[in-house]
Amino acid sequence: MTLLRKAILVATTAATLGLGTARLAIAEPEDDVSKSQGINHIVVIYEENHSFDNLYGNWEGVNGLKKVKPTKATQINQAGTAFSCLLQNDVNLTSPPLASSCNTEANPVTNTTFNSAFTNAPFQIDNYIAPNDTTCPPGDVFAPNGVVQGKGLPGGCTRDIVHRFYQEQYQINGGKMNRYVTGSDAAGLTMGYYDTKQLPIYKYLHQRHTFGYAIADNFFQSAFGGSFLNHQWLIAAQTPIFPSAVSDGLANDLHSVVDANGFPNKSYPLYTPTTPVNDSSLTVKCPALVDVACGDYAINTIQPTYQPFSPGTADAKKLPPQTAPTIGDRLSEAKVSWAWYSGGWSNANGDIGDPGWTNGNGLKCSDPNAKTSATYPNCPDNLFQFHHQPFNYYANFAPDTQARKEHLRDEQEFFNLAQASTKKCNLYSVNFIKPIGAENEHPGYASERVGSNHLVGLLEAIQKSACAKDTMIIVTYDEFGGQWDHVPPPGQGNNNGPHDEWGPGTRIPALIISPQLKGKFVVDHKSYDTTSILATIERRFGLKPLNSRDAKVNALSPGDDRD
Repeated sequence: MTLLRKAILVATTAATLGLGTARLAIAEPEDDVSKSQGINHIVVIYEENHSFDNLYGNWEGVNGLKKVKPTKATQINQAGTAFSCLLQNDVNLTSPPLASSCNTEANPVTNTTFNSAFTNAPFQIDNYIAPNDTTCPPGDVFAPNGVVQGKGLPGGCTRDIVHRFYQEQYQINGGKMNRYVTGSDAAGLTMGYYDTKQLPIYKYLHQRHTFGYAIADNFFQSAFGGSFLNHQWLIAAQTPIFPSAVSDGLANDLHSVVDANGFPNKSYPLYTPTTPVNDSSLTVKCPALVDVACGDYAINTIQPTYQPFSPGTADAKKLPPQTAPTIGDRLSEAKVSWAWYSGGWSNANGDIGDPGWTNGNGLKCSDPNAKTSATYPNCPDNLFQFHHQPFNYYANFAPDTQARKEHLRDEQEFFNLAQASTKKCNLYSVNFIKPIGAENEHPGYASERVGSNHLVGLLEAIQKSACAKDTMIIVTYDEFGGQWDHVPPPGQGNNNGPHDEWGPGTRIPALIISPQLKGKFVVDHKSYDTTSILATIERRFGLKPLNSRDAKVNALSPGDDRD
């Protein structure tokens, strides 16, 4: 019996006993995720904006909220002393309407006070905003502090929370994980979490006859900050560069400016910059006055040069086409079939008549959910997120190229392929899936319950298809969404592991669903980051690593070596 087979035996035994704490067999950097493991298809489902503790913190057997000592969750103010309670500015969490249990809380820098119903500790969001509460904004409405219960659409939405490059590093605070509240526009909401066992994905995976799965409780977002940068790291394992970026301090200069604490924003309720700052799309100029990443790198949301991009974006504020290799390039060179399936892509890209197209044959965008500023045939949905389309930033996938036509597709096409036959698998070897905004679980504009149900629908489509017998599914989230987690990332505190100036950042949820696990549940405690997905693909199909990080990280395994 090999060591990997022994690992699975231990894992399945623990799961049978209800322990749920064994380690999934993993592929070390020198190992090959080989054909002998019986996996011919990999599906990556990339959800949005949740930390591990926020979403999966009460999954059995994990290093979650039950493992957190109260002192480890205590958040501190800008001066370094502990808050006695949490400031809330989501309209459904403020006092009023909630009764206040804390009447004074001074910000020592701004000398402000507030009322709050929340002590300085994690709290369960569902106790205050239920899954069916009418707190979700219509698709074309931006509600910075959320929607009052009874005034919106059902879904139990909260307000959004800032999730940006320099802010997250301040929040992590060298691995102390204690400045999430101070470094956020949403303040105390960063400490909220969901009832894990009421999530549709949790209930689905605990039904009988579903595939076995592993939950990885030591999986981190690859880069600090938000969705744009982490999508780039998912496909290229590096930070994009803005060649010859303007650096004159005027309107088209997109460089950030940070204060002595490395903080870039002046408008948050619990932080006051020590010097003038600017929270923008690029890193600070070199040489930096503090120890932060600097240069002409794109770190926060920026629009691509190619359609689809946010209507009205000035050319000077679009990222020039990138030329670094991507995992798509590696796969194509090796003649391995693949596609990126995005919800709403056909409408946004103007692919008239393709799967997912809903805007008719006229001269105007006829779908009522299309952006009013859109110009036919580019008819993006109100919740289509342009910066969630990473391949669209690369010259190899420019409009009118064959690579774009073949590989950038609509999510509806994935559903069609998965459901087409129960006798023959129609999926490509590698499949990336990005749900549209309304279905991606992103706080602020999406319902967690709706997004989790959509995730279940994707899993059902795969598991009912002919692909089920040899498909490994990886479910994870692009980044933490501004939410607190108690585990320091590699490179922070005493947590060693592959890291650099770009990350990894906060811990995020991750699931590995595989027929190799034969109906069992295990908890994998090995350290990973988002580039572990790249490593898994590279080692399965014999591809060269894209960069130093994906060359060093652990790859995920379907769970059985079969040697």
